[in-house]
Amino acid sequence: MIIVTNFVHFPSTWSAPGQKVGSAIYARTAAEFLAHQGPDTVWLVNCDPHLTLRLAFRKLLRSGGPKLVAVDLVLRRPKGFRDALPMSVKRFLLKRVDHFIHYFSDVRAYQETFGIDAARSSFVPFKANLAESHTLQPEQGSEQYILCFGRSMRDFDTFFDAVEQLPYPAAISRQDPAVLRTHGARFTRSWEQLPANLTVLDDDGGADAQVRILENAKIVVLPILKTSMVASGISSCLNAMSLGKCVIGTEGPGMSDVFQEGEVLVVPPEEPAKLAAAIRSVWEDTELRRKTADAGFRYAKAAGGEQQLYQRILDRLASLAL
Repeated sequence: MIIVTNFVHFPSTWSAPGQKVGSAIYARTAAEFLAHQGPDTVWLVNCDPHLTLRLAFRKLLRSGGPKLVAVDLVLRRPKGFRDALPMSVKRFLLKRVDHFIHYFSDVRAYQETFGIDAARSSFVPFKANLAESHTLQPEQGSEQYILCFGRSMRDFDTFFDAVEQLPYPAAISRQDPAVLRTHGARFTRSWEQLPANLTVLDDDGGADAQVRILENAKIVVLPILKTSMVASGISSCLNAMSLGKCVIGTEGPGMSDVFQEGEVLVVPPEEPAKLAAAIRSVWEDTELRRKTADAGFRYAKAAGGEQQLYQRILDRLASLAL
């Protein structure tokens, strides 16, 4: 099998269970993918809806040829009537994708909205991104604050409403409103209206800054909007776990369907009172906080880094009847 992929560091030669071996070729554009159309070829597209749809359209025009597998295809719910026609076209083209590999297992929303059902879906655990540049060891730091971190589908409004009910210090990293809109986050307050017990931390977006911000957190909170259909926040979650932090997440795909009980604490989406209660219980109960953090750390360490993720994807591809 020859894998053509936009994963930058995907292994050029690989092996998988069942004595399966093959090679991989890096490609960025549709034209570069289309240069490889042998019958034993798999187009493996990582996190690129536009590229996935272009290749699906080409498969529509020509039967046979390479199989198309989409990894971490992040799709959003239609917002209104204007999205109706594009959505029908998208659903039609997505039928040409042979398989989807997700970082979440609950595909009910994807099936209802896009026709992507469990029969064409597989779950593989994601990786801790910080594993590439930092040793995965629990860091106590100074445990200064409750931290809301990340951008994708983040519900900052619920976090603000929750921490205003609490006497504990809270923090977020400095955010660009335009970037937040691109990532579907909800942040409707002005900077002047933020809670009095909240600090805005400088963040240049680099790994060192992320480690510094995370390791000084006592609790990491990942409030996700209820409209999210994918594993929003999974990267921030695993990075926090890899530094030995207790994580409070939101019920839904990528959280309650991925982690076992005790590895994270989950609360319903968009309910500030319940989020505040969960934060209070974790802040005041040292045993619960450390027990959850330890279980999360073990999960993150087992997830490993980039090469371990690639091997899980290869193992899944080898098991499929493509």
